[in-house]
Amino acid sequence: MKATYHKYILDFKRPSGTSRGVLTHKETWFVVLEKDGKKGIGECGILRGLSVDDRDDYEAKLQWTCENIHLGENQLWDALIEFPSIQFGVEMAFLSLASATPFLLFPSAFTSNEKSIAINGLVWMGEPTYMKEQIQDKLAEGFHCIKLKIGAIDFDKEIALLQFIRDNFSPEEIEIRVDANGAFDSNNALVKLKQLSGFKLHSIEQPIQKNQTDSMAELCSLTPLPIALDEELIGVFHYGDKEALLLKIKPQYIILKPSFVGGFKGANEWISLAEKHGIGWWITSALESNIGLNAIAQWTFLKQNSMPQGLGTGALYTNNFDCPLTVSQGQLWYQNEVSWHFDFNEI
Repeated sequence: MKATYHKYILDFKRPSGTSRGVLTHKETWFVVLEKDGKKGIGECGILRGLSVDDRDDYEAKLQWTCENIHLGENQLWDALIEFPSIQFGVEMAFLSLASATPFLLFPSAFTSNEKSIAINGLVWMGEPTYMKEQIQDKLAEGFHCIKLKIGAIDFDKEIALLQFIRDNFSPEEIEIRVDANGAFDSNNALVKLKQLSGFKLHSIEQPIQKNQTDSMAELCSLTPLPIALDEELIGVFHYGDKEALLLKIKPQYIILKPSFVGGFKGANEWISLAEKHGIGWWITSALESNIGLNAIAQWTFLKQNSMPQGLGTGALYTNNFDCPLTVSQGQLWYQNEVSWHFDFNEI
């Protein structure tokens, strides 16, 4: 078996704002496996300043992985414990190599275009007029669940945007999720949560920065609004540590990005613990290309979670790869009559 890796820069169609800054491009790497005339591909994507494996030795570890591909998937997963995005890429590449075609990893009613996956419509941070424009677009596109990034503009202006939605749509018509990406100060987070709860929101992701477990535990115990942990899960590698974190904080939900938590294997550990302790969960992408998004979507369908998932990011880039994934009326479909437009030589 031969393994190689290839860097690829994804360019956003429009700069996309979070509380950590504005994204204009995203780095990703593809691991390609070749054996007996077949090829498999996996995606290793990081978000600078957020991924635990955003490290100076990242490419060196990719090179080491390719040189040691003979160790096999399981041994490599253990060796790559501090590089969850590479764990995911390797896991995906082995699945791809073993599949009938490189992109049909988990055949199901989803990949046969019989059933779809409910997803949320993502609204990026920006000036109020831009955010309102995005909200109107998502509602017009038929989304029944809207996720707003908050924490970067004036809080009163964000409150006004939520008021705009609720003035026009009841909680039964439109579910609203908000994602603070850790933007709130732990000293006044509860006050803000109480304000937000008046809009009958589904949940808030990561209201305060990670690694403030005492403060987060207190928030989760007092909150009038369900809290979902996201960044808090990053860098928690071992099963016992994962369970200890959940038992201490007792969140209402956790959010799983396979690139951040060690692929499907790592995500399955979190899911088993969440279900053991009565914690809800859903899955989102970490802004992968359509190659990674395709794998995540196919796997997600098999989990049979009826909540809207965070998988509507395929149209963000100018140089993504055309594929069968299509969003319609707030649902992600796999239109298998649409061909992949992908050439291994492109990367």
